[in-house]
Amino acid sequence: MSHHIVVLDAIGETVAAKLRALLPDGFILTHAIERNDAHLAEIIADADFAVSGQVAVSAEVLGAATRLQLLHKWGVGVDNLDVDAARRLGIKVARTTGSNAVPVAEFTVGLMIGALRHVAHGHHRLQGGQWRNWSTSEPLMLSGKTVGLVGFGAIGTNVARLLSGFGCDVWYHKPNRLTEDEERDRRVRYADLATLLASSDVVSLHCPLTDETTGLIDRAALVRMKPTAVLINVARGGVVVESDLIWALQRGEIHSAAMDVYEIEPLPAGSPLIGVDNLTLTPHLGAMAADNFAPTVTRMFENIRRVADGEPLPTSDTVVP
Repeated sequence: MSHHIVVLDAIGETVAAKLRALLPDGFILTHAIERNDAHLAEIIADADFAVSGQVAVSAEVLGAATRLQLLHKWGVGVDNLDVDAARRLGIKVARTTGSNAVPVAEFTVGLMIGALRHVAHGHHRLQGGQWRNWSTSEPLMLSGKTVGLVGFGAIGTNVARLLSGFGCDVWYHKPNRLTEDEERDRRVRYADLATLLASSDVVSLHCPLTDETTGLIDRAALVRMKPTAVLINVARGGVVVESDLIWALQRGEIHSAAMDVYEIEPLPAGSPLIGVDNLTLTPHLGAMAADNFAPTVTRMFENIRRVADGEPLPTSDTVVP
């Protein structure tokens, strides 16, 4: 008998075919075609395993599952999964810790350069027939700048490694400070959040979305930053109060910002974020890299196979055992 994996994201047949090519023996795969709870509840009902990338998985959806053994995050952040509900229902939860660290780190540095140098806005204007190589704020270099990383897990560590090639002075803030040897090895310095915000030329967010980090970057945090500073958010949308960011950008409180994640995803067509002159927007692209697809999916499918065969999950990938 085959084990049934359902992908809860509406991925399309091209991606589904790539996934099926990597399936272990004895598994079949189906996927969502809509993005709503009623549809997800319908397709999860008879699944043995479920996979979620960016789609939210609610308690109601999980409650419709009759034989689900494991809910697997396609990536790392599980804030879009109702983990408490999974625990109550006896459903294991896993993720692929660190699997997207390098793609997201590269993307982050790209956003830093793009925001500092107004790359996206120059492109947009030229596409519209305007030869305009200036903006509301002056273009700046990344080399030699002080970069503050809020959160310092696998992604933050790789961002710091890449920034060493630009001669940046990298500071970090996280709840549990590294040891002196670890800071020396990673070429980073610890700072409290207030100091990091006030001292950094670039502030880049790499923290999970928790009760403590929700709304962390609000109006008060933004006015602490330099008027020449750039904010990068590749973490989670809820870490930044979007209305406060718009206010800060329009008033020139900071130089510019780039966002890959939002409070509501997909970003609504009428969002006030769209059209802010010194704000670069991308549609949650950070973890997407074709050459990282097979390694991440193979690892995810191996975790699913382990559960199907009654083997333990790797501790590093276990969210709910």
